Amino acid sequence: MERRIFGEEHEAFRATVARFVDEEIAPHHADWEQQGHVPRELWRRAGAQGLLCTDVPEEYGGGGVPDFRYNVVITEELSRVGASGVGFPLHNDVVVPYLLAHATDEQKKRWLPAMASGDTVTAIAMTEPATGSDLGAVATTALRQPDGSYLLNGAKTFITNGILADLVIVVAKTDPSAAHGGISLLLVEEGMPGFTRGRKLDKIGMHAQDTAELFFEDVRVPADHLLGEEGHGFVHLMQALPQERLSIAVAAIAGAAAALEQTITYCKERQAFGRAIGSFQNSRFVLAELRTEVTIGQQFVDRCIELHTEGRLGVDEAAMAKYWTTELLGRVVDQCVQLHGGYGYMREYPIARAFVDARVQRIYGGTNEIMKEIIGRSMGL
Repeated sequence: MERRIFGEEHEAFRATVARFVDEEIAPHHADWEQQGHVPRELWRRAGAQGLLCTDVPEEYGGGGVPDFRYNVVITEELSRVGASGVGFPLHNDVVVPYLLAHATDEQKKRWLPAMASGDTVTAIAMTEPATGSDLGAVATTALRQPDGSYLLNGAKTFITNGILADLVIVVAKTDPSAAHGGISLLLVEEGMPGFTRGRKLDKIGMHAQDTAELFFEDVRVPADHLLGEEGHGFVHLMQALPQERLSIAVAAIAGAAAALEQTITYCKERQAFGRAIGSFQNSRFVLAELRTEVTIGQQFVDRCIELHTEGRLGVDEAAMAKYWTTELLGRVVDQCVQLHGGYGYMREYPIARAFVDARVQRIYGGTNEIMKEIIGRSMGL
């Protein structure tokens, strides 16, 4: 079905991104899965090609085009080749909006140019070892000192880009006696005394993505590293989460489409009982069902992208998109593995890697159970 959300300028940008992905990422991703992270130089090459911070004003080194559809193109092209280890979407779709919305001019001048060039890799640290989706239970503290700085103590886990990150937005309690009203956001830089990284986490999938533990022990954070207003961190997070969840939905539906196309090709080529396995009724029916669901899902995600571009995407709609597309992705990759037979269980086949990479999408960005809770509350239940 025809997609109508992109113009000629987006498709020209897609050609640039696709060429970069095909030449700079796809041939090397398997090696990066072995080493556990992508090379830092990849970020700099992406910055030089204009693939980072497209919505950041030109005065700060960005592309100067506040249009989320360019972010969508990048995510779709990475998903097309199964490049789950490349953390550009986290950088572009999640971290950058916090600085654009809440950073002072001085903070923007200080950090955005290096973020756009790829010299500074970013992350956001919300999740803690004992705290998942319940941000009100965050135990990391950042207590004001007499000189106005903050003394940061705590631990974070499951942090995407955690090993490479030069700049981390840390969610902490500046008022431990409060719940959501005591949360603030601090910008913590690599090299600050007391800021250390733990192990790179050994995940079942996304092996090239540098997911890590972060530790903060009496880290002295200057007052001018506060992002936004003190005590308003929870509000800032809630304002940004719809785009993060839409970004996950974009990746999920693109990943489902890629897995389906790979499987259609396999079913046309793989022979059994003297004919292509795609010619059997069961295979045709399964693929027909998946094609229908992916087509429907793409139309819904595209409509959400339109609404977000217009500034009208609701929190509940973003939750619907994240929940439904990630569940769909799980169904698609499972059925596609089945159609591949034994080869679908071999990591040398892209569908096997897609199968394990897909599972976490129902967890991060807020679990799908939390998405259902958001949707339910939006109905007054």
